[in-house]
Amino acid sequence: MKKLAPLATLLTLLALTLSPAQAQTRAVAIFAGGCFWCMEPPFDKLDGVLATTPGYIGGTKADPTYEQVTSGRTGHYEALQVEYDPTRVSYQRLLDVFWRNIDPLDATGQFCDKGPQYRSAIFAVDDAQRAAAEASKATLDKSGKLPGRIVTEILPAAKFYPAEAYHQDYYRKNPAAYTYYRWGCGRDKRLERLWGPPPKS
Repeated sequence: MKKLAPLATLLTLLALTLSPAQAQTRAVAIFAGGCFWCMEPPFDKLDGVLATTPGYIGGTKADPTYEQVTSGRTGHYEALQVEYDPTRVSYQRLLDVFWRNIDPLDATGQFCDKGPQYRSAIFAVDDAQRAAAEASKATLDKSGKLPGRIVTEILPAAKFYPAEAYHQDYYRKNPAAYTYYRWGCGRDKRLERLWGPPPKS
């Protein structure tokens, strides 16, 4: 099993700078589900999610740019870092939202976006997250709800690089362009075929 020490150490140092109460009410989860613009909205809607940050993880180049990552040659994934209050929303709930918003059967990317940078993955920041993610994946695989085998990987978290400012909250800053892109990519049609109609908010 790969070591999770680097990010876990950073999180420990962060916890030391917070009061005990603050440390207990702030945690981090990292998910890759294709285009990070499209992964922000479902998590932003959750009560208990404090912040979402699109960015890059898992590659070999420090401080990668969007252009470098989209070349598919740096090894990074487009990902979303989710800061949340575990007393208000559980990691299991975050996992449920993650699965419902990706195509876990596609090993080549997500929806219209193909390439290694668009693969789906769960990046566990510690052993507890890894265990929860593995259990969630196994349960979903055994449920028979999906017409195929889940290929989404569960990986140890590495250094996360926030994406450029114009990618942050893109769906809010550019609603028309975002809506057109999402529709053109066929994301919602594929999600409905896999999971059924979206739950009413």
